[in-house]
Amino acid sequence: MSTVPVRLTVNGQTQNVEVEARLLLVHLLRDTLGLTGTHVGCDTTNCGACTVHLDGEAVKSCTVLAVQADGAEVKTIEGMADGDKLHPLQEAFWNDHGLQCGYCTPGMIMAAADLLQRNPDPTEEEVRHGLEGNLCRCTGYHNIVKAVLDAAKAGEGGTLSVPTPSQQGVESAQAVAQEIKP
Repeated sequence: MSTVPVRLTVNGQTQNVEVEARLLLVHLLRDTLGLTGTHVGCDTTNCGACTVHLDGEAVKSCTVLAVQADGAEVKTIEGMADGDKLHPLQEAFWNDHGLQCGYCTPGMIMAAADLLQRNPDPTEEEVRHGLEGNLCRCTGYHNIVKAVLDAAKAGEGGTLSVPTPSQQGVESAQAVAQEIKP
């Protein structure tokens, strides 16, 4: 099968890779780049375990082709911490026991960071609505919501290390958004 060159920035590092045209972004991240914090849960956008930021917006990477991310900036859960210092959302999930098995946690944190970027002071209802696309089968969501609200109170829930998208990246994200709208 033929391959296509893809150039993208992942967690601040430029990556040049050759991929099959049908390769999903989640598999590029996990299998090619070794970023296994992004989980594969359903491959149908139902669970949100694969949520990453594509040009500053949360997307479910199991339904984005790697070639669609050409020229884009991608942030995964591995890019949230600042060295050994956890991102405020990661810290809040830890402190508030917002995880049990941890499978959904990376996607929840990425979705929550997107929510807090758009709404830095959400209500409990807004947090619950903002995380609707992410499923947790262990916690019942109470501590997840509490963690997001606590990170918002700290005022830094979605503001750490957010890349400024390039024009090509913005155009790429808009094209992806148009393709995946119902």
